[in-house]
Amino acid sequence: MFALNLPAFEYKIRQDQGKHRIFDRLRRKFVTLTPEEWVRQHFVNYLIEEKGFPPGRMCNECNIILNGLKRRCDTVLYDAFLKPLVIIEYKAPSITVNQAVFNQIAVYNMVLKVHYLIVSNGLNHYCCRMDYENQKVEYLETIPNYIDL
Repeated sequence: MFALNLPAFEYKIRQDQGKHRIFDRLRRKFVTLTPEEWVRQHFVNYLIEEKGFPPGRMCNECNIILNGLKRRCDTVLYDAFLKPLVIIEYKAPSITVNQAVFNQIAVYNMVLKVHYLIVSNGLNHYCCRMDYENQKVEYLETIPNYIDL
């Protein structure tokens, strides 16, 4: 697929009905392999293996209701009380991460009210911390480890 700015890992790919599928360890099934899915699987692996995010508290393609419409967050991390803590949005490596991408994730956050937003296209990764008390957004230099969230 594409070389990414993420650690390599041992993924499982198979061909099914003429489509390539990759195993999603969170959903525990094979899903259609798209450039965005390639980024998601690498990033989820990075969060679990490098940043200590517990896979049992992560959900891929998490459904939310926004203004009466169903939407799906790419990945949501929950805290120990199953309250949403982080929303992660993925884009294909060919997509530039810009303000429109942050606007998309900010809209999802109107529903979930998480403390962290992460965006990645596999090449560039951005993380910001929401400070609701002071109504500010702080952009972080790195993705924090789970224990620091």
